[in-house]
Amino acid sequence: MRATRNTLIVNVFLSVLKLLAGLIANSTALVADAVNSISDVFSTIVVIVGVRLARRKPDTDHPYGHDRLETAAALILSAFILATGLMIGYNSIEKVINAGTGEIIIPGGLALAAAVITIIIKESMYWYTKAAAKKTGSSSLLAVAWDHRSDVFSSAGAFIGIFGAQIGLPILDPIAGAVISLLILRVAVNIFRDAMRRMTDTSCDEQLEKEITTMAMEQEDVLGVDRIRTRLFGDKIYVDIEISAAGWLTLDEAHSAAQRVHDAIEKRFGNVKHCMVHVNPAEGTDQC
Repeated sequence: MRATRNTLIVNVFLSVLKLLAGLIANSTALVADAVNSISDVFSTIVVIVGVRLARRKPDTDHPYGHDRLETAAALILSAFILATGLMIGYNSIEKVINAGTGEIIIPGGLALAAAVITIIIKESMYWYTKAAAKKTGSSSLLAVAWDHRSDVFSSAGAFIGIFGAQIGLPILDPIAGAVISLLILRVAVNIFRDAMRRMTDTSCDEQLEKEITTMAMEQEDVLGVDRIRTRLFGDKIYVDIEISAAGWLTLDEAHSAAQRVHDAIEKRFGNVKHCMVHVNPAEGTDQC
């Protein structure tokens, strides 16, 4: 939440900076970039709401919790980014087509300075937010991080366009904008794909399942792992694992073995929300 609030503050600051600089310096590229930042403000608000809702405790209607609401926020964010990329691309292509029909306005140096400041701040925010997303395992926060990176591309395009206009190549502005819009669209698609993967009970990667299996095998009375299934539930992981133990164990002893596996997995893997352990009798051990 702290990282998301910091993102909101930065986006509001940059929106005002770029909008004022773009209007004062007559830079259409920077004004378009300011519109992109304004959309980021609304996107960040969506993420904040999604994170808060996802952290609500389970209730009667949602006994498994609300974790998927955060992933839903990431889906909404991808739609915002997609719309922004399409808008920038449309405007850029329109300017390329009409480049020879209108009066060319050369933007001032203030617009160039604002673009440079934006690139530096947004790249810093990308690494800061990405680190926070990795630490918390938050898909919506990772989406915000990639949104920062898409803003770097957008501002770089504005910089190229402004600089090109100042050296006598004004058409570089809309061309750069069209290229940057494709990069922004790519970011939107990646965020959407990751969010859908988390929404549709996709299994975890093979390496994680191997680590969970190894952890289970290290527990007392566990003779083998017969089956393991994992699924992503928003930003959390559910694990169903079948272990084999000696058939002569008492019910209490078998339960204790399962409990040790359960506790070890949930303690070792922070994103595992719940682990269900089933005990099978190992072949050839049904008698003392």
